Amino acid sequence: MSAIYSERGEGSAVADFLTEHAQLLSISFFFTVCIIFFSMATDVFLSIGNLLNILRQAAPILIVAVAMTFVIITAGIDLSVGSQVALINASAAIILSLGVPWPVVVLAMLLLGALVGLAQGWFIAYQGIPAFIVTLAGLSILRGFALYMTQGFSIPINGVPGFFALGRGTFLGFPVPAIIALIVTAVASIVISRQIYGRQVVAVGSNPEAARRVGMSSNWIIASVYMLSGISCAIAGLLLAARLGSGSSNAAVGFELQVIAAVVLGGTSLFGGRGSILGTLLGTLTIAVIGNGLILMHISPFFTQIVTGAIILIAIWLNTRIFTANFTFSRKK
Repeated sequence: MSAIYSERGEGSAVADFLTEHAQLLSISFFFTVCIIFFSMATDVFLSIGNLLNILRQAAPILIVAVAMTFVIITAGIDLSVGSQVALINASAAIILSLGVPWPVVVLAMLLLGALVGLAQGWFIAYQGIPAFIVTLAGLSILRGFALYMTQGFSIPINGVPGFFALGRGTFLGFPVPAIIALIVTAVASIVISRQIYGRQVVAVGSNPEAARRVGMSSNWIIASVYMLSGISCAIAGLLLAARLGSGSSNAAVGFELQVIAAVVLGGTSLFGGRGSILGTLLGTLTIAVIGNGLILMHISPFFTQIVTGAIILIAIWLNTRIFTANFTFSRKK
């Protein structure tokens, strides 16, 4: 490919860069436009307090969106993330109310999230059931468990300052949830770009049969990304419980839509085999900025759902068109 590039005319390197990073550049431009628009529409948008609030609220979405990036790179989907967050959120509140030390609860919830994700991954990878069906069933089952445990009521969490610090605390002026989310994002970026496991995830998403023939355990790699999704949901559920001081089976309703919107808006291909953690970060911040900006403009929060749905539709449309264009361009070369 490099030999062919060298034979093309002057300026081809720029054209190749723009083609290769079209979606990342487009989300960067869209994010910048949103920042400029809301900063002009309201005086408080660019205030330090509001920006830190955006980071705090975006943290759970970003953590799960990063894991969802791995899932979608394998050409999968996880529709159950909202229900998983609710299950962890409610379970943590119930166990904490029994007086169990909060570090034990955190570890237990991470293990529960991993087991739930791995169970779904087993059905998808080893039993051949489509991810859409498995996680759609999980969406209903896990939310049902959360509702059954709480009977639909909110479970208050009292007297656990160490746990509350996870959701409400700050470090060097930055919200602790945002710091946790950025650490998760940085680790994921390193894994997907520089580690063997990340390359295997991309390879399986590009061509699972070819990956299997060169000795990769395709089934385990696919199952493992759903385990990562479960762990990320556990972290998000814990952060929400720590920030709100309660657990509820009604937590994270519609959460999966925001997560999927952030990932596809960031340029991860729904066809599998290609994704960007940086794009997911920008996509998440864009979703958070839009929601925050609409509220500051005194527009009904229910309108945010309309905007989110429109973003998903447009992002998927652009995702498909850009992918097809890049594929055709590569074939011509």
